[in-house]
Amino acid sequence: MPKPWFAPKRYGYGAGLPLCWEGWALLLGYATAVLFLPMISLYVFGISSAPWISLAMLIVLTPPFVVVARRRTKGGWRWRNGRD
Repeated sequence: MPKPWFAPKRYGYGAGLPLCWEGWALLLGYATAVLFLPMISLYVFGISSAPWISLAMLIVLTPPFVVVARRRTKGGWRWRNGRD
């Protein structure tokens, strides 16, 4: 397995906080894109289509983020109950 970028969650399923700068960069880039999508689409496409363009861009950006986070989580994604 390549160097892990994210820690596993202690409880539940999925990834926790980033472990290294690559994980923080990925998370910050995704969060920035999600926050600025409405403003960018409003400026580029106008007010009538901005919500639909923002939603479409969110749908396109989320799966790659989840795939990378899943592949780079230490120990993979599985259900954890705090005993691990």
